[in-house]
Amino acid sequence: MFPPAVTAGAPDILSTQAAPLPSDSVAGSVRDADGGLVPGATVVLRSSSGPDISTVTAADGSFVFRSAPAGALTIIVRAGGFAETRQVIAAGAPRTGLAITLGPAAINETVTVTATRTEQRMGDVPASITVIGRDDIKRSPAVVADDLLREVSTFSLFRRTSSLASHPTTQGVSLRGIGPSGVSRTLVLLDGVPFNDPFGGWVYWSRVPMESADRIEVVEGATSNLYGNYAMGGVINIVSRAPTRRTLEFKTQIGNRKSPKIDLFAGDAIGRLAFAVDASAFRTDGYPTVIESERGKVDNNASVNFNNLTVRADYAVNHQLRTFFRAGTFREDRDNGKASTIDGTEEANKTRWTSVSGGIRAGLGTSQLVASLFGDFETFRSNFLAVPAANPPRSLGRMTLNQRVPTHATGALAQWARGIGAQHYVTVGADWRWVDGDSEEDGLDATFGQNVILHRVSGGTQQLSGIFVQDLITPASRVVVTLGARLDHWRNYDGHNLETNQPSGTPTAGNNPNLPERDDTVVSPRAGALYHVNDRVTVWGNFGSGFRAPTLNELYRQFRVGAILTLPNNQLGPERLTGGDAGINIEPIRHMTWRTTYFDNRVKNPVSNVSQNQAGTILMRNNLGKTRIRGLQTDVEYRLTPQWQVSAAYLYNQAKVTESTPATLVGKYLVQVPVHRGSVRVTFADPRYVSVSVGVQGIGSQYDDDQNTRLLPAYGLVDLSVSRTLAREVDVFFAAQNIFDQQYVVGTLPTLVGSPRFVTAGVRVKLGGK
Repeated sequence: MFPPAVTAGAPDILSTQAAPLPSDSVAGSVRDADGGLVPGATVVLRSSSGPDISTVTAADGSFVFRSAPAGALTIIVRAGGFAETRQVIAAGAPRTGLAITLGPAAINETVTVTATRTEQRMGDVPASITVIGRDDIKRSPAVVADDLLREVSTFSLFRRTSSLASHPTTQGVSLRGIGPSGVSRTLVLLDGVPFNDPFGGWVYWSRVPMESADRIEVVEGATSNLYGNYAMGGVINIVSRAPTRRTLEFKTQIGNRKSPKIDLFAGDAIGRLAFAVDASAFRTDGYPTVIESERGKVDNNASVNFNNLTVRADYAVNHQLRTFFRAGTFREDRDNGKASTIDGTEEANKTRWTSVSGGIRAGLGTSQLVASLFGDFETFRSNFLAVPAANPPRSLGRMTLNQRVPTHATGALAQWARGIGAQHYVTVGADWRWVDGDSEEDGLDATFGQNVILHRVSGGTQQLSGIFVQDLITPASRVVVTLGARLDHWRNYDGHNLETNQPSGTPTAGNNPNLPERDDTVVSPRAGALYHVNDRVTVWGNFGSGFRAPTLNELYRQFRVGAILTLPNNQLGPERLTGGDAGINIEPIRHMTWRTTYFDNRVKNPVSNVSQNQAGTILMRNNLGKTRIRGLQTDVEYRLTPQWQVSAAYLYNQAKVTESTPATLVGKYLVQVPVHRGSVRVTFADPRYVSVSVGVQGIGSQYDDDQNTRLLPAYGLVDLSVSRTLAREVDVFFAAQNIFDQQYVVGTLPTLVGSPRFVTAGVRVKLGGK
């Protein structure tokens, strides 16, 4: 588990409410500009006579330091999505009953925790970071998280379609086009806990609790020095809202294509215990994914039905020690847009996933400690349909394969941090993860697809462990330096491919009960520096490396998409990245922030799907050789007035193969990476009247194959969201994605199209929490 930086002691909720405070105490509460409670905020107490001490606010927004130095004090309050706030307490002034209000943050003032695993203002971090705040999430018309994240210019999935219609194994996330495929080159976290599928590395975006998310932090660039595997291309951390006293929020909506959705968030604090329940449920009849001119008898609607339930709890043992716990279940059922013409069997998949995590946060004098455990228990089922060449096209479909993939994963983390003097903040940690999974497959006959002719069990076990250290250095008031390194070791073992003919049970030629073991060790260093030229201009740069070990899915599982069969490769080695960023942040005028970053990344041995036949219908995963991904990203945010806000982002991205076997791939663009991507959003928000947000996204052309012969054209989409407050606790809203119903291509063989217009309307009710 990788939670935000630990504080040196949590408030004893019971004692702040029921017991008198000592005379040298400091106590108060933290709220936002609307009067809402701000739990989980970090409160730092600074004096001239000793080191900083810190705590976090409780579920009712309160904080307490039971013993504070004499004399003048400074209180510093930091919370994600808000500007850092400082309040001076003069010598002899009252120290209890303090009321601190946090204001909204400009981009550079926003507090982030993910890039350095400690709380820092974005303007002090030598890295490229984007934070999607709570208000941005509420105003977005997106129903699932990937549609929200597409407004971040560097974000993309392997295919350009929404997770409302795409197969889960195509939902791997890539930042800046680093190694796009079904597996992610980006680590996704939920409150610091790894969120990627443990078997395949892809991401179930429908599993993200949208309504209970406080913010989403996106860190581009190699971050393996802190997070290890998957983080070679960056980190996305979804941060949940902390529980508040007597809070109930309910959102219900209905959309076209018979698409209802319900979201619930409830929380309370009873004595030292704070807890919350998150729940959501959604279904849609979906839409046909094959373009109408190529659609045949096998094709129907791709649809999804999912639900989530999560319970969270936080218990303050005393003002030095807290425990936390989370348990959740996720269920998803999908129809993939086609069915057998022989017996009507739908090509479909379903997932059942239970996750648990828990641990402690402890203050140890002037240092902090986090220790946690987490576990995942998942079963994924999928079947696959073959569509042979026929006349008329797509008039015949038969089932070819049934899969069941059970996976068990466990992990642990320990992280210790301490300030040393006024210039150093050191973090040291270690983590470990174990994943075991199999792809249990039944191959079906080539005539009717109804009889099992082959049984295969292919899988293995993977174990990863790492240790890391980081020092945040402030050698001068205008300079911030980050130095860090991590040592990782992983091992793939107990690999097997058990194949038997059916019904005879005789082994096939591919039967191998003992596939070769593989292990490797890698060091991931990183160095960064930031310099505040003046109050309006900041320059920064960093250089580092990252890695990704091949997943059990890449090593052992095959799959089919339409006419294309992709084979595993148990001899895959790790991917390694070396690269850096250089950026400038400018505030040219008041309330405007402009950021520009140049990046250059070299990836060695990237895993890619390489054609095995001239038609490109059989692919195999291979370590390709070398690729280079470089470009320029820029974004601007301008608050014209308190009500009007304009933001825009653009990414220029050159992602090409620089070395490969066969050599014919050298100079080719990486699959599914456009050169150009951008977005613009205009928002008007006045709680007295209405909130309106209009967004435009543009995606450039990209290739759908490694030989760069199948081009996916560029396209642009427009979305709209409107909300109105009817009463203090009730909002109504209307939203539309792809409002002009633009048809755009997301795949070939056959030609696949993205989401058509999707319209929703509903009501949000909020009770308590203030």
